[in-house]
Amino acid sequence: MGKLVRALSADGSVLCSSVDAKDICNEIVRIHRPSPVATAAMGRLAAAGALMGALMKGEDDALTLRINGGGVGGTVLCVSDYMGNVRCCCDNPQADLPLKENGKLDVSGFVGNDGFLAVIRDLGLKEPYATQSPIVSGEIAEDITAYYAVSEQIPTVCALGVLVDRDHSVKAAGGYIIQLVPPVNEAAIDFIEKNIKNMQSVTALLSEGKTAEEIALMGLEGLQGEILDSWECGYKCRCSRERTERMLISLGKKELVRLAEESEEKTEICCQFCGKKYYFSDEELIALSENC
Repeated sequence: MGKLVRALSADGSVLCSSVDAKDICNEIVRIHRPSPVATAAMGRLAAAGALMGALMKGEDDALTLRINGGGVGGTVLCVSDYMGNVRCCCDNPQADLPLKENGKLDVSGFVGNDGFLAVIRDLGLKEPYATQSPIVSGEIAEDITAYYAVSEQIPTVCALGVLVDRDHSVKAAGGYIIQLVPPVNEAAIDFIEKNIKNMQSVTALLSEGKTAEEIALMGLEGLQGEILDSWECGYKCRCSRERTERMLISLGKKELVRLAEESEEKTEICCQFCGKKYYFSDEELIALSENC
């Protein structure tokens, strides 16, 4: 399981959330069998999704992050709940790219930088609340930071990292988000800038054995930060046969009848998040069509 932590400065002006997402990313590897660069991209978005999802309040709230900048990976998608549990997928998880000149994985090339980061919040209202901002770099952390500045006007710093081993497993992964809480305390900005400058990369910190709690407090150094709460989060798919039936019904009667007529014996529906397969006979499809 992953670990999610939230810490607050003594004056309540700065919130720092951090996540250790190593286990989440290794589950991504197990399910999707992605290339190393796809693992890094999906893992970074999953860590961001966990952090942002944990900022929601309702038990039934859901957050979706979708990014596509025209890179070889296509659309990368992550869905999170209010506890930071995530599930994710990618159009082309096996797509690969050479390492960059500095020896690092080319996440920006995989994602691309000509497109948008969309953030969709389903808060149980009539329609989900969707906003988006242009992709800045395709590195994801910078794009999350820019999203908050452009779409929500919340001063935010986001750092994400995924360290992939030679056997394609994940050695370390996680991230943190530091946000100024209105009304903004200008004096806190100097401390935050100093802390960010002095902190190593997320993967370096985790590889050295730093915990999510320690990283959250490092972001609040000089601000008398205290841990608010912490809990486990993981990669959790919510698919079921009932949900799949509702999805099929949403296709409409005409499409369900067509599927029944064109299938040889059974229609296979595969969950894009976990790979689980559901099978429907022609008779079942026709029965579902009557509910449209």
